[in-house]
Parts: sequence; C-alpha cells; structure tokens
Amino acid sequence: MSLEVKNLTKMYGKQKALDGVSFVAERGQVLGFLGPNGAGKSTTMKIATGFILPDQGDVFVNGLSVLENPKEVSKLIGYLPEHNPLYPDMYIREFLTFIGGLYGLKGKAAKDRIEELIPLCGLEVEAHKKIHQLSKGYRQRVGLAKALIHDPEVIILDEPTTGLDPNQLVEIRKLIKNISANKTLILSTHVMQEVEAICEKVVIINQGKIVASDLLQNLKAEQGKAILMLETEENMDLSWFESIGDARHHEGNPGSVLLKTSEPVMARKAILQMVQDKSLTLISIRQQERNLETVFRQITQKQ
Repeated sequence: MSLEVKNLTKMYGKQKALDGVSFVAERGQVLGFLGPNGAGKSTTMKIATGFILPDQGDVFVNGLSVLENPKEVSKLIGYLPEHNPLYPDMYIREFLTFIGGLYGLKGKAAKDRIEELIPLCGLEVEAHKKIHQLSKGYRQRVGLAKALIHDPEVIILDEPTTGLDPNQLVEIRKLIKNISANKTLILSTHVMQEVEAICEKVVIINQGKIVASDLLQNLKAEQGKAILMLETEENMDLSWFESIGDARHHEGNPGSVLLKTSEPVMARKAILQMVQDKSLTLISIRQQERNLETVFRQITQKQ
C-alpha cells in the first residue's frame, strides 16, 4: 500500500498554494512532510484525504484515485488534523463508538477495536472521563485513536505531538513507529527532533513547491561536505579563505565564518596557519553538525 501525490495544483483566489506537488509515501516507511508556515502542507493533506479538491492533479492510494473513488479511499485513510476536532461532551469510549459507526464498525467488532486502542494510545487512566475533562495531550491521544479506529492502511498525522510532555512524546514516538511497520504513514510537524527520531524519508515543501525529497540520511550527508565554524575577535575578509573552501559570514557577523569543505582536516591546518599569519585572536574553531534543522533552513532560505 502506498500513497502517490501527483502534480497537485491549488489556487486560493490569485494565490497559488500548490504548484505541481508530487511525491510518494511507501508502506512500512514513516515520511516526514516539512515546510514553513503557509508552504502548502495542510492543503496537500486535505486534498489527499478528500476534504478539498485540487485544481489540477490527483492523489492515488494503492492505485485508487481520491477524486474518482472518494468513498473507497476514505476507508483506507486515517487522518489526524492539526486542529483536532472532538466532541467535548462525549465520554472517550462513547466518542470512539460514534466514530467507529461512521466507518461501519458496530457491536462486538466496534467494542473490541476500542478496547484495543485504549491501551495502544495510552488512554487507560483517563478512559472514564468526558473529553472536555482531558488535558491537551490526552485530547491528542483521543484524536490519534479516532484516526486509527477503522484500521486504515494510510495514516496522515498533522502535528500529532502538540501539547505532549516529554514522557508522552517518547510514548507517542513508539506508537507511531509500531503502527508504521505495516502502514503507510505521513507525519507533518515543525519539530525537527521528531522527524529525526522516527522518519526514514523527508519531503520538504516551500512556497507551494517540493524543494527536497530524499531519505533523511542522504539529505544530511550533502555529498560528504563538512562545515567548519571559525570565530575570532577580529573581523575576517572572506577572500582570505578562497584557497581553503567555500566561506561565508555566519549570520552577517564578520568575526564568524562558516567554511564548507570536503577536506576538513587539511582545512583546519590551513585556517590555523592563516590565523597565525594575520595575527588574529582565535576564539574557537569547530565542525558544525549538519542536522535536519540546518538542512531545512538552508533549503527553504534559498527560495
């Protein structure tokens, strides 16, 4: 089971929210869907789940078109939106029974599925309460149970860890990893640590266009390049580094330089020699870790 987003275009008035968006999410792989605010993430997910229609393009779930087979596809997708819609006056089991009924789950089948989801989503302690009595973190858990009630093949989670404390984060990460083993799972979040902890593949959207789509390890590698960060008390001229590597001032500070190089050991030696020759006062020189946040900022700031 896979989800294929194919050439999606969506206009809101004169604004182009999506511009030819295409990517594929595979079974057994957690895909991190990232982008700045207003980049088009939520619009893409709403189209994928049939909430809104695109102006062009389509989404296919296991070969079925969302546009041509909306009812069939809706049974295959579980969706937790960013603004988690719940009925606050219902008890948890009452609410899940109602949602299950919308998918045709009734009687013993519905009860068994709910009793399976309660511990799976960590709701045992609060299961006797009405939804309005729950903390934000536990409401997120109810929303996750709602998305899983019909045992969907494709699961789309939009900011699922909002409001969770550190202990709950660990539990939800485990849950997402467990359920993704035999599912196609798309995780949209602003928390880069969440993506690095549980995602194998990353798709980055910016200004309505896909600007990166690759395995996480490939995005972070950048063809073996290393980034050295040099700080001195004096201002530095970028022309001093032309024979060493690709240099730029860090955040506009002339006393701080980021140097990209494929030979970090040799570059360190050359930098230290330059510092000595120019009688600079060295504060620090270190190799900068290339994490997902660094990659994300570099890619989206280029646009």
